[in-house]
Amino acid sequence: MRYSSDRKQETRARVLKEATKEIRTKGPHDFAVAGVMTRAGLTHGGFYAHFASKEALVAEAIGAMFDDARGRARTFQEIENPRDALRGYFAFYLSPAHRDGRDRGCPLPALTGDVARLTGPGSDRFRAGIKGLAGLLAGLLSRIGVEDAERQGNALLAQLVGAVSLARALGSGEASDAMLKDTQDQLLALYGLEDR
Repeated sequence: MRYSSDRKQETRARVLKEATKEIRTKGPHDFAVAGVMTRAGLTHGGFYAHFASKEALVAEAIGAMFDDARGRARTFQEIENPRDALRGYFAFYLSPAHRDGRDRGCPLPALTGDVARLTGPGSDRFRAGIKGLAGLLAGLLSRIGVEDAERQGNALLAQLVGAVSLARALGSGEASDAMLKDTQDQLLALYGLEDR
């Protein structure tokens, strides 16, 4: 039976959605295609109708994760006051909900250690994702008058990712919450964004 291109795209999107969850939680090397297909309501045999290989799926999933992350960051860019935009982004990124949402949050804290061993298109997509998110942060920093915003955007992204990664390593609790709050407080002070 032949399916319409719309149905094929919907099915592919379902597989991709399940793959992003699996890759975020298990990493790009340790997830099983069969499990992804089952959760998408499909058989393993149907995989190759949508993706050429597991590596192709990983690359597409990483791209989709960064599309989501950039989309969230863009909502803050749309806030008229750039100072409020940065405060809002820090509050979102350094929140317990983001820390605890490994299966749906930013791919950087979830995958950075795993992707170091990845080659090919998946690695390329990850590097492009880093550059894109750092660029969005640089744009926000530029709007509040930060000099050398590109370099500052790189450093800011590293601080945000590092804080969430360490908070996840600490688990839920006081020490983890303090890691997030202390980082947020320091960043607000660094960029002069404290409440006045």
